[in-house]
Amino acid sequence: MNNDIVGGNLGAGQDAGVVRVFSEGLPAAATDAEIQRIRKLGGENDSTSREVARYIADVGRSYDAGVKPLLIFRLDRFLRGGDHYSFNQQGFAAVRFTDFGKTSTISIRTSAAKTHRIWDLPKFVDFEYVAHVTQLNAATLASLASAPALPANVKMQTKNLENDTSLTWDASPEAAAYEVVCGSTNAADWEYVQPVSGTRATLSVSKDNEIFAVRAVDAAGHRSLPVVPEPQR
Repeated sequence: MNNDIVGGNLGAGQDAGVVRVFSEGLPAAATDAEIQRIRKLGGENDSTSREVARYIADVGRSYDAGVKPLLIFRLDRFLRGGDHYSFNQQGFAAVRFTDFGKTSTISIRTSAAKTHRIWDLPKFVDFEYVAHVTQLNAATLASLASAPALPANVKMQTKNLENDTSLTWDASPEAAAYEVVCGSTNAADWEYVQPVSGTRATLSVSKDNEIFAVRAVDAAGHRSLPVVPEPQR
Protein backbone atom coordinates (compact mmCIF):
# COMPACT_ATOMS: atom_id res chain seq x y z
CA MET A 1 0.00 0.00 0.00
CA ASN A 2 1.75 3.08 -1.32
CA ASN A 3 0.89 6.45 0.23
CA ASP A 4 1.96 9.15 -2.19
CA ILE A 5 0.55 12.70 -1.94
CA VAL A 6 -1.55 12.30 1.20
CA GLY A 7 -0.74 15.70 2.71
CA GLY A 8 -4.31 16.81 2.20
CA ASN A 9 -3.75 20.51 1.62
CA LEU A 10 -7.34 21.75 1.81
CA GLY A 11 -7.34 24.28 -0.97
CA ALA A 12 -9.67 24.41 -3.95
CA GLY A 13 -10.72 20.99 -5.21
CA GLN A 14 -9.87 19.11 -2.02
CA ASP A 15 -12.17 16.96 0.11
CA ALA A 16 -11.01 16.25 3.66
CA GLY A 17 -13.33 13.25 3.94
CA VAL A 18 -11.98 11.27 0.99
CA VAL A 19 -8.76 9.56 -0.05
CA ARG A 20 -8.40 8.07 -3.51
CA VAL A 21 -7.28 4.44 -3.86
CA PHE A 22 -5.90 3.58 -7.31
CA SER A 23 -5.60 -0.03 -8.51
CA GLU A 24 -4.60 -1.70 -11.76
CA GLY A 25 -7.04 -3.72 -13.89
CA LEU A 26 -5.12 -6.10 -16.13
CA PRO A 27 -2.08 -7.14 -14.08
CA ALA A 28 1.15 -5.62 -15.33
CA ALA A 29 2.97 -8.93 -14.82
CA ALA A 30 0.40 -11.08 -16.65
CA THR A 31 1.62 -13.16 -19.56
CA ASP A 32 -0.10 -13.04 -22.95
CA ALA A 33 -1.81 -16.35 -22.15
CA GLU A 34 -3.01 -15.03 -18.79
CA ILE A 35 -4.36 -11.86 -20.39
CA GLN A 36 -6.25 -13.95 -22.96
CA ARG A 37 -7.76 -16.02 -20.12
CA ILE A 38 -8.73 -12.90 -18.16
CA ARG A 39 -10.47 -11.44 -21.20
CA LYS A 40 -12.21 -14.70 -21.99
CA LEU A 41 -13.61 -14.90 -18.45
CA GLY A 42 -14.44 -11.18 -18.25
CA GLY A 43 -12.09 -10.69 -15.30
CA GLU A 44 -10.53 -7.38 -16.32
CA ASN A 45 -11.97 -5.74 -13.19
CA ASP A 46 -10.85 -8.43 -10.75
CA SER A 47 -7.08 -8.32 -10.41
CA THR A 48 -5.61 -9.01 -6.98
CA SER A 49 -4.81 -5.30 -6.68
CA ARG A 50 -8.44 -4.45 -7.32
CA GLU A 51 -9.52 -6.95 -4.64
CA VAL A 52 -7.17 -5.19 -2.21
CA ALA A 53 -8.83 -1.88 -3.13
CA ARG A 54 -12.28 -3.37 -2.46
CA TYR A 55 -10.98 -4.74 0.83
CA ILE A 56 -9.88 -1.23 1.81
CA ALA A 57 -13.36 0.03 0.92
CA ASP A 58 -14.90 -2.64 3.15
CA VAL A 59 -12.58 -1.66 6.01
CA GLY A 60 -13.62 1.94 5.46
CA ARG A 61 -17.25 0.93 5.97
CA SER A 62 -16.47 -1.08 9.10
CA TYR A 63 -14.17 1.38 10.85
CA ASP A 64 -14.46 5.13 11.18
CA ALA A 65 -10.98 6.30 10.27
CA GLY A 66 -12.17 9.84 9.61
CA VAL A 67 -11.64 9.47 5.86
CA LYS A 68 -13.40 7.27 3.32
CA PRO A 69 -11.64 5.48 0.45
CA LEU A 70 -12.77 6.41 -3.06
CA LEU A 71 -11.94 3.59 -5.46
CA ILE A 72 -10.41 4.78 -8.72
CA PHE A 73 -10.21 1.98 -11.26
CA ARG A 74 -7.01 3.11 -12.89
CA LEU A 75 -3.41 2.19 -12.24
CA ASP A 76 -2.69 5.78 -11.21
CA ARG A 77 -3.61 9.37 -11.95
CA PHE A 78 -4.23 10.10 -15.63
CA LEU A 79 -0.97 9.65 -17.56
CA ARG A 80 0.95 9.49 -14.27
CA GLY A 81 2.72 6.77 -12.32
CA GLY A 82 3.72 5.89 -8.78
CA ASP A 83 6.00 3.63 -6.78
CA HIS A 84 3.35 0.92 -6.38
CA TYR A 85 3.67 0.14 -10.09
CA SER A 86 7.11 -1.39 -9.54
CA PHE A 87 5.45 -3.96 -7.28
CA ASN A 88 2.68 -4.57 -9.84
CA GLN A 89 5.37 -5.26 -12.43
CA GLN A 90 6.79 -7.97 -10.17
CA GLY A 91 3.39 -9.63 -9.75
CA PHE A 92 2.44 -8.18 -6.35
CA ALA A 93 -0.95 -6.75 -5.49
CA ALA A 94 -0.36 -3.03 -4.92
CA VAL A 95 -2.49 0.10 -4.60
CA ARG A 96 -1.87 3.82 -4.21
CA PHE A 97 -3.44 6.17 -1.65
CA THR A 98 -3.61 9.81 -2.83
CA ASP A 99 -5.61 12.73 -1.48
CA PHE A 100 -8.70 13.82 -3.38
CA GLY A 101 -7.24 16.55 -5.56
CA LYS A 102 -4.28 18.85 -5.85
CA THR A 103 -4.81 22.58 -5.63
CA SER A 104 -3.97 24.69 -8.64
CA THR A 105 -3.09 27.94 -6.86
CA ILE A 106 0.58 27.29 -7.64
CA SER A 107 0.38 25.50 -10.95
CA ILE A 108 3.38 26.85 -12.85
CA ARG A 109 5.83 23.97 -13.23
CA THR A 110 9.17 24.80 -14.74
CA SER A 111 10.54 21.43 -13.69
CA ALA A 112 9.74 18.49 -11.45
CA ALA A 113 12.32 19.72 -8.94
CA LYS A 114 10.72 23.17 -8.88
CA THR A 115 7.31 21.63 -8.17
CA HIS A 116 8.67 19.71 -5.20
CA ARG A 117 10.37 22.78 -3.78
CA ILE A 118 7.05 24.62 -3.96
CA TRP A 119 4.83 21.97 -2.40
CA ASP A 120 6.92 19.81 -0.08
CA LEU A 121 6.72 22.11 2.92
CA PRO A 122 5.07 21.51 6.32
CA LYS A 123 2.84 24.56 5.87
CA PHE A 124 1.00 22.77 3.06
CA VAL A 125 0.26 19.64 5.13
CA ASP A 126 -3.05 19.00 6.89
CA PHE A 127 -1.75 16.75 9.66
CA GLU A 128 -5.21 15.71 10.79
CA TYR A 129 -5.94 14.45 7.29
CA VAL A 130 -2.64 12.54 7.21
CA ALA A 131 -3.54 10.98 10.56
CA HIS A 132 -6.91 9.80 9.19
CA VAL A 133 -5.27 8.23 6.13
CA THR A 134 -2.78 6.54 8.45
CA GLN A 135 -5.66 5.15 10.53
CA LEU A 136 -7.26 3.69 7.38
CA ASN A 137 -3.94 2.08 6.43
CA ALA A 138 -3.51 0.67 9.93
CA ALA A 139 -7.06 -0.70 10.06
CA THR A 140 -6.56 -2.39 6.68
CA LEU A 141 -3.24 -3.94 7.69
CA ALA A 142 -4.67 -5.12 11.02
CA SER A 143 -7.66 -6.68 9.26
CA LEU A 144 -5.45 -8.47 6.75
CA ALA A 145 -3.06 -9.66 9.46
CA SER A 146 -5.93 -10.97 11.61
CA ALA A 147 -7.72 -12.71 8.74
CA PRO A 148 -7.54 -16.46 8.06
CA ALA A 149 -5.63 -17.78 5.07
CA LEU A 150 -7.29 -17.46 1.69
CA PRO A 151 -9.38 -20.39 0.51
CA ALA A 152 -7.33 -22.33 -2.03
CA ASN A 153 -8.23 -24.08 -5.28
CA VAL A 154 -11.43 -22.07 -5.72
CA LYS A 155 -13.35 -23.45 -8.69
CA MET A 156 -16.58 -22.69 -10.52
CA GLN A 157 -18.23 -25.82 -11.85
CA THR A 158 -18.98 -25.38 -15.56
CA LYS A 159 -19.56 -28.92 -16.86
CA ASN A 160 -23.21 -28.33 -17.67
CA LEU A 161 -23.27 -24.50 -17.80
CA GLU A 162 -26.58 -24.52 -15.96
CA ASN A 163 -28.15 -21.28 -14.76
CA ASP A 164 -27.25 -21.96 -11.10
CA THR A 165 -23.66 -21.31 -10.03
CA SER A 166 -21.77 -23.95 -8.02
CA LEU A 167 -18.45 -23.17 -6.35
CA THR A 168 -15.98 -25.43 -4.55
CA TRP A 169 -12.76 -24.72 -2.66
CA ASP A 170 -10.23 -26.23 -0.26
CA ALA A 171 -10.63 -25.53 3.44
CA SER A 172 -8.61 -22.77 5.06
CA PRO A 173 -7.18 -24.19 8.33
CA GLU A 174 -8.01 -21.01 10.29
CA ALA A 175 -11.52 -20.48 8.91
CA ALA A 176 -14.70 -21.01 10.93
CA ALA A 177 -16.89 -20.33 7.88
CA TYR A 178 -16.80 -18.87 4.39
CA GLU A 179 -18.63 -16.26 2.38
CA VAL A 180 -19.47 -16.28 -1.31
CA VAL A 181 -19.61 -12.74 -2.63
CA CYS A 182 -20.94 -11.67 -5.99
CA GLY A 183 -21.77 -8.56 -7.94
CA SER A 184 -22.97 -7.49 -11.35
CA THR A 185 -20.31 -7.35 -14.03
CA ASN A 186 -20.65 -3.56 -14.10
CA ALA A 187 -20.62 -3.11 -10.30
CA ALA A 188 -17.66 -1.42 -8.63
CA ASP A 189 -17.92 -3.53 -5.47
CA TRP A 190 -19.47 -6.75 -4.20
CA GLU A 191 -23.25 -6.48 -3.90
CA TYR A 192 -24.31 -9.76 -2.27
CA VAL A 193 -22.87 -11.99 0.46
CA GLN A 194 -23.88 -15.62 1.09
CA PRO A 195 -22.53 -17.22 4.31
CA VAL A 196 -21.43 -20.85 3.86
CA SER A 197 -20.40 -23.39 6.50
CA GLY A 198 -18.70 -25.93 4.23
CA THR A 199 -16.48 -25.83 1.18
CA ARG A 200 -19.16 -25.91 -1.49
CA ALA A 201 -21.99 -23.58 -2.40
CA THR A 202 -24.66 -23.39 -5.09
CA LEU A 203 -26.42 -20.10 -5.75
CA SER A 204 -29.46 -19.57 -7.93
CA VAL A 205 -27.65 -16.79 -9.72
CA SER A 206 -26.46 -16.87 -13.33
CA LYS A 207 -22.72 -16.86 -13.91
CA ASP A 208 -23.49 -14.97 -17.14
CA ASN A 209 -24.51 -11.85 -15.20
CA GLU A 210 -22.37 -11.89 -12.06
CA ILE A 211 -18.76 -12.07 -10.87
CA PHE A 212 -18.17 -14.42 -7.92
CA ALA A 213 -15.50 -14.86 -5.28
CA VAL A 214 -14.98 -16.77 -2.03
CA ARG A 215 -13.43 -15.51 1.21
CA ALA A 216 -12.63 -17.22 4.52
CA VAL A 217 -14.00 -15.95 7.84
CA ASP A 218 -12.60 -16.80 11.28
CA ALA A 219 -14.53 -17.14 14.54
CA ALA A 220 -13.99 -13.45 15.38
CA GLY A 221 -15.37 -12.32 12.02
CA HIS A 222 -12.10 -11.41 10.35
CA ARG A 223 -12.31 -11.90 6.57
CA SER A 224 -9.65 -12.84 4.08
CA LEU A 225 -9.26 -11.28 0.69
CA PRO A 226 -11.77 -12.76 -1.77
CA VAL A 227 -10.55 -15.27 -4.34
CA VAL A 228 -12.14 -15.26 -7.81
CA PRO A 229 -12.75 -18.84 -9.02
CA GLU A 230 -11.28 -20.57 -12.04
CA PRO A 231 -13.69 -22.58 -14.25
CA GLN A 232 -13.64 -26.34 -13.86
CA ARG A 233 -15.35 -28.70 -16.30
